[in-house]
Amino acid sequence: MREDYGGQTLVEPLRRVLVRSPSRTDFARWHEFGWLGEPDLRLAATQHEQLCEVLRSAGAEVLFADEVVAGDPDAIYMCDPAIMSDDGVLMLRPGKEGRRVESSAIADEMRALGVPAVFEMQAPATAEGGDTMWLDERTLLVGRSYRTNEAGIAALRAAIPAVDVLDFDLPHQHGPMSCLHLMSLLSPLDRDLVVAYVPLVPIRLIELLLERGIAIVPVPDDEFGSMGPNVLALAPRVALAIEGNAETRRRMEQAGVQVFVYEGSEISRKGEGGPTCLTRSVLRRG
Repeated sequence: MREDYGGQTLVEPLRRVLVRSPSRTDFARWHEFGWLGEPDLRLAATQHEQLCEVLRSAGAEVLFADEVVAGDPDAIYMCDPAIMSDDGVLMLRPGKEGRRVESSAIADEMRALGVPAVFEMQAPATAEGGDTMWLDERTLLVGRSYRTNEAGIAALRAAIPAVDVLDFDLPHQHGPMSCLHLMSLLSPLDRDLVVAYVPLVPIRLIELLLERGIAIVPVPDDEFGSMGPNVLALAPRVALAIEGNAETRRRMEQAGVQVFVYEGSEISRKGEGGPTCLTRSVLRRG
């Protein structure tokens, strides 16, 4: 693996990570983008810096995106317009039309960091990073959702032919206006451990986890809506979660996971994006 980018994994130690600071200009259209409430910019900035401090304390170099995405409050959720591979970044095409400007912005950011774009998704294909999850270096899980379509999944298969791209239909739940990603349902904590809201995880995916000896930390019903399953692995069995969800945290700790938390009332809860959403890994390595 290169020293400056790569990592077909979501659990190896996070070494370099790209984030975007909250912006008054971007937040102005919060209602149009379906946020649950108007963010307090000063508090959002404080919470975002707290998140960055936890990332730094875990050993990650925190990089800040500065390409203009004016009027797009969702741009703070860096996970969705791209995914990282060992060869470079795969540029996606978000299913949410207002977010498509983010793809070219993050491509420019990655280019400035010396990360090549090895794939650029084209219409009519759509896919968002929150619907993808590296299960291991040769297995990419993809959720078929209202944001990721069949053409997007086919395009990913063609782009990374050495990887098993396994797709799973996600539930309708609240419909196309709501954002339900694959990683809204589960997040990896180690090679053999995930945290998940089991009632909504596709049956075939549950069976796959069991076949591969991957244990599940179950999220209780009353902590699914507050993003209990949205947890960022900083290293094997070291995780970052949004503050709250005390029972999910207790269960993760009981499974041997060290859990750090950040306050996310403005940057997570109002926009429905947790720590996995707020970060785009640039380099993970053991």
